[in-house]
Amino acid sequence: MVRRSPWMLVLRGLIGAVFQVALFATLLLVPAGTWQWPRAIQFLVVYFIVLSVSIVALGVLAPASLEARLGAPTAKSQPVADRVATALIILAIAAWFVFIPIDVFRLQLLPPMSLGVSVLGAIVAVFGYGVTFAVLLQNAFAAPIVKDQSDRGQQLVDTGLYGFIRHPFYLGMLLMFAGIALWLESYAGVLALIVVFGALVTRVTVEERTLRETLPGYSAYTEQVRYRIIPYVW
Repeated sequence: MVRRSPWMLVLRGLIGAVFQVALFATLLLVPAGTWQWPRAIQFLVVYFIVLSVSIVALGVLAPASLEARLGAPTAKSQPVADRVATALIILAIAAWFVFIPIDVFRLQLLPPMSLGVSVLGAIVAVFGYGVTFAVLLQNAFAAPIVKDQSDRGQQLVDTGLYGFIRHPFYLGMLLMFAGIALWLESYAGVLALIVVFGALVTRVTVEERTLRETLPGYSAYTEQVRYRIIPYVW
């Protein structure tokens, strides 16, 4: 497998970060019907900064992990079931982002939020992102799709965060999204994460079946580490 220059990977990652933040801005601000939403602007600015810094850090500290995350969205070795699961996750996350401004500006399903809770949400969001970043430092095979990575010499990772739960990246995602919902002052957005969680459950089912078939030692690992995403729950 040809290794690309870390700095070329960083450049690709930063370009992708611009598009990702632009997408989040569209999903939030268009349904809101206004740019005058300070919490959303704060989130987008902070997220872009944190994302950009983490991309550069990965390029320096773990270029193989960065390359894995920048891989193609589909692959010949990707199971059809994972294509479906990936589509469900993307749709669930997009719908969740759109729901938040609708709730904040129109539905207002739950009571108003205090500034303190919103600040706490920002802290939780950054912490959740930190969990995903730690996962990428620990596992160079955390690709965005499920596929056989034996050609990359995939090895079982069962230390660090993987010593506690089998899919810590998804836990980090859920923490980050819960924090974002609070940051943007939507209690209902936190509850709506059940839709995203359901999509992740579908992905985990496909992913674990593939790992049992292609990654030596994974079946024994699942017996050693019982919980998939949420410690002591599932």
